[in-house]
Amino acid sequence: MSHVTTPVQAWLHGSAYAVLIVVAIALIILAKTGNVGVERVRTAVVDGVSPLMEIANRPVVMISDTIETAQNYVALKSENEELRRQNENLRRWQIAAAKLQGENASLRGMLNLEPTRAPNITTAMVVADQGGSFVRSVVVNSGSLDGITKGQAAMTGLGLAGRVAEVGRHSARVILLTDLSSRIPVFVGSSRSRAILAGDNSPSPSLLYLDEGADVKVGDAIYTSGQGGGFVSGLPIGVVHSLTDVSIKVRPYADWGHLEFLRLEDYGLKQNLDILYSDSGAERQK
Repeated sequence: MSHVTTPVQAWLHGSAYAVLIVVAIALIILAKTGNVGVERVRTAVVDGVSPLMEIANRPVVMISDTIETAQNYVALKSENEELRRQNENLRRWQIAAAKLQGENASLRGMLNLEPTRAPNITTAMVVADQGGSFVRSVVVNSGSLDGITKGQAAMTGLGLAGRVAEVGRHSARVILLTDLSSRIPVFVGSSRSRAILAGDNSPSPSLLYLDEGADVKVGDAIYTSGQGGGFVSGLPIGVVHSLTDVSIKVRPYADWGHLEFLRLEDYGLKQNLDILYSDSGAERQK
């Protein structure tokens, strides 16, 4: 009996597949013709099958959500480890900063130094460029009525540009650090070697009177030393960009071609322009 049933069952299965294929083709043809009955049947079938499809799709959605959750967990774990490392580094820096702050306070106490106070700042617009063959200066639209005084530091957003040399009621003249008369005591690089930054009317002033044995390299930062009382220590100026046997040139941070505004800073220092700037007339007569 089993030998007879098996071929019959195989024939029935094959016939069923053939019938289903024929029915499917017929439904497609009828749907193309816009038969209303077919559309109703199709709608009913979709309505009936949709819940089953949703149920069948749940495991797939669950697996997808599980995989996404696992991936997010791995990413969060990695990010958490990176944040822990950064936090540890910040703590070490915090400890080092606190230690240095204590040492700095102790050294200031030994030297009887007062911390540099925040400057009074006035932002002024450059209204005239008095540059010429022998002068590198600009005029700004703030004067004594705005609290401007002789000797104040003139800063750009990047670094020192010069200092106030003359003050009127509504304007002031700023001698740029590239002027032939400009002389500014500076530190060079991390070694803090002392030197004088001397203007020579070119865009790049020179370093003079370096400490003996000073190791100067291209790229070393130049900033004010505070000696002479004209500037506070630490104002950024520029970097060394040229070394030859006869000169060391500095590229200032200030952009001389785009001096539109200057920040005039008053640190409350007793100014002495004679220390920082030689007499212009005497310089040019030599």
